[in-house]
Amino acid sequence: MHSAAPFLDTTTLMFAKMALAMILGGILGTERAILARQNAGTRTFGLVAMGAAMFVIISNYVDSSYLGLVDFDPMHLMIGIVSGIGFIGGGLIIVRGDGVHGVTTAAGLWVAAAIGIAVGFGLYAMSIFATILALIMFTGMWYVEQRFKHWFEEKVDSGH
Repeated sequence: MHSAAPFLDTTTLMFAKMALAMILGGILGTERAILARQNAGTRTFGLVAMGAAMFVIISNYVDSSYLGLVDFDPMHLMIGIVSGIGFIGGGLIIVRGDGVHGVTTAAGLWVAAAIGIAVGFGLYAMSIFATILALIMFTGMWYVEQRFKHWFEEKVDSGH
């Protein structure tokens, strides 16, 4: 197993990866819980990111520990994570009348899983950058959407 921080022992590094994934996922979930007022929030996103990181860490450990004894590809495990998150995300999407709700939260949960996978593989900078980009999309683009909605509503109401 490769190590981005050779001064840490394997167990400490595994714990740090899990904690980082949980924190980054939790940051995304906090936006969903507080600003978007969605049910899937801090705990859900944090657990998904941490769980994804754990699967990758496990796959890295199994791969290096049983090298030559089994034919194991960690990328196959990642495919399973993505499929599982798709199942959870599908459960978050609700159709009411002519509106669809929960799609952004489901997409955010998918990103949280990707962040956890990246942390598990030791791609820390990418994980942190992805968290920042997702927050920009959640909060910044929400503001832009609201401005456009008000602008279009004003145009329709004024007859233009």
